[in-house]
Amino acid sequence: MVTVWMCHLWFIHSPMGDTCALRGSTPDVPLSPSLQCRDVCGLNVSDRCPFIRTTPDCHSEGGYLNYLEGVFCYFPPDLLPLAVTLYAFWLLYLFLILGVTAAKFFCPNLSAISTVRGPLLCVPLTCSPHGVTFLAFGNGAPDIFSALVAFSDPRTAGLAFGALFGAGVLVTTVVAGGIAILRPFTAASRPFLRDIIFYMVAVFLTFTALYLGRVTLAWALGYLGLYVFYVITVVLCTWIYRWQRRRSLVYSMPGTPEMLSDSEEEPVSSNSYDYSEEYRPLLFYQETTAQILAHALNPLDYRKWRSKSVSWRALKVFKMPVEFLLLLTVPVVDPDKEDGNWKRPLNCLHLVTSPLVLVLTLQSGAYGVYEIGGLLPVWAVVVIAGTAMAAVTFFATSNSEPPRLHWLFAFLGFLTSALWINAAATEVVNILRTLGVVFRLSNTVLGLTLLAWGNSIGDAFSDFTLARQGYPRMAFSACFGGIILNLLVGVGLGCLLQISRSPMAEVKLEPDGLLVWVLAGALGLSLVCSLVSVPLQCFQLSRVYGFCLLLFYGSFLMVALLTEFGVIRLKSV
Repeated sequence: MVTVWMCHLWFIHSPMGDTCALRGSTPDVPLSPSLQCRDVCGLNVSDRCPFIRTTPDCHSEGGYLNYLEGVFCYFPPDLLPLAVTLYAFWLLYLFLILGVTAAKFFCPNLSAISTVRGPLLCVPLTCSPHGVTFLAFGNGAPDIFSALVAFSDPRTAGLAFGALFGAGVLVTTVVAGGIAILRPFTAASRPFLRDIIFYMVAVFLTFTALYLGRVTLAWALGYLGLYVFYVITVVLCTWIYRWQRRRSLVYSMPGTPEMLSDSEEEPVSSNSYDYSEEYRPLLFYQETTAQILAHALNPLDYRKWRSKSVSWRALKVFKMPVEFLLLLTVPVVDPDKEDGNWKRPLNCLHLVTSPLVLVLTLQSGAYGVYEIGGLLPVWAVVVIAGTAMAAVTFFATSNSEPPRLHWLFAFLGFLTSALWINAAATEVVNILRTLGVVFRLSNTVLGLTLLAWGNSIGDAFSDFTLARQGYPRMAFSACFGGIILNLLVGVGLGCLLQISRSPMAEVKLEPDGLLVWVLAGALGLSLVCSLVSVPLQCFQLSRVYGFCLLLFYGSFLMVALLTEFGVIRLKSV
């Protein structure tokens, strides 16, 4: 709703509803190839649509919809407020899609891959606590994919830095402070110091890259290498702690209480979402194939619906179309179930729909519509091949027992859900860029506010829930484990992919003026304050500490907005 409020605020202060009139306009600006897309607001209304269509800087390389052209070409000037309001609601729904896909499909399939395949796929990511798990990658998937999409275009790289830094400030202040307010606790000293030092190193690397104005191949590989080193460090620390604990238990007398853990609480489940209630059949009898398919595609549990609040029901109504589409196209393997969540008719259907989604979402469908030999498009070939494979699987399996290679569906579900997230993240980045052009806002401020808030709200509620359930140390540790992953993998992998596509062996960075330095400085200051204050409190985090963190974030946000609107600026010499 923040986006909608911003829209109405701009419309009230803009003459005749012209959303581009916030900072004044200069009519009759000649069209020039050197003009940037945000210069469209300096043109007359009649010249804006040709400018959007002919200016290269206004063209998006990915995505299914041209939001800039929609605002300036298909909506008359008096309906521009309606257009931007619709974009704002669509942006909120895209954040909902990202959250549902990551929580219910991407993350469970990652958990299944790590569980089903055992040591072969149990890389350090699955063997350690503190949020450094496959599930941490699943929780951070929206942030990482948004960063990858933003880094794919130099014009939106500021969105990535704004979102990653903004999420860092948000999580280390609002989320961490909220946990301390909900349930004061004593933080695990060694994990806290380790995580905050690694995160400070990552922030310093990013600050240096921004100062140098480029990220080279070695620098991008250094980001990924630092995260691998962080994971190895966590695994070694966990292994040493467990070895010391076993040794102390061997030498301790019978009846001696176990030593207090300096690590995290053990999570109650390896899966972030419980499917046993929402997708189990309501009646226990031998179902027909048609009934299995109907129940498997039904995202609503009627018994849970009757027991939930009105707000939960309203949110469920908005989520149901997304969940139905994802259930139709993304298989989910659940090792916690006896049958591994095997639904024979639906899983056979997935052999058609999942590959179809893959080709229609890869490069925004560019590969899917390509015609092979001028005869058949790729998507048609995929449908034919998938139908043949589905038919063979259907007649070779039964409804009651999963096949021996059922675990392969976890990889298919992981890949399909990843591309769904990537497609939604692409649309989010394009909408934010459009809002930046319309309101003349920098990509950095959009990243540190809307994109950071949208991607972090799910993690915030998860951490608050953990704190209420009596696991504040786990929630607090997840704050740092997740943002370390997002920053190192988001910047490192995003720049690495961009370098692989361009002839130059580096990515040029163009910071959006003073604001990006305010953002980086605020993040560094919050980390230094936590590094100093938490040990001084003997790692006992009280409600006073939590409220101080909230006050810090409020002050930072005010300074950032004042900098964006030119109230705070550097004096020109």
